[in-house]
Amino acid sequence: MIMPRGQQQLLMPASPWFIWGSLVLAMSLHMLINMGWAGRAVWVPDVLALVLVFWIIHQPLRVGVGVAFVLGLAMDVHQSSLLGQHALAYTALSFFALGVHRRLIGFSVPSQAAQVLPFFVAAHALSLMVRLLAGGDFPGWGMVAAPLLETLLWPLVSVLLLMPQKRPPDPDANRPL
Repeated sequence: MIMPRGQQQLLMPASPWFIWGSLVLAMSLHMLINMGWAGRAVWVPDVLALVLVFWIIHQPLRVGVGVAFVLGLAMDVHQSSLLGQHALAYTALSFFALGVHRRLIGFSVPSQAAQVLPFFVAAHALSLMVRLLAGGDFPGWGMVAAPLLETLLWPLVSVLLLMPQKRPPDPDANRPL
């Protein structure tokens, strides 16, 4: 079915190099934030989880639960946390995102942000639960800000990661695509 003009723009296929490059860049940025100025502050948004959920929603055949598990293990090793803490949280996050990815595509970007907020909250709660069950300390109530900041960053990440896929305007008025 051909979409009428103004409803939704057709997107070019996402390049695998761009997908994996953005995931590696997000992981590197998250690692730098944790090592740099923010340290291990609990209010810092998880940039890798944000980009991971975006690609799971938009490219579920290329990025899935297995990728989330491997990236979670990499973050566990980097942060010297309990092995499997981030892997479990990212896997649950990707499972939730895969469950609703077809529905989320039809919403506007701000509506998508509101819909992914519970996923981020659940992932952070799961990570906290694993940390507390392993005998760790409660990090403080500042951790409530992390899912909220991730939700606020969703529109920015959506615009940046969809930019290469946007088609240029079609100059031919007689051709529908």
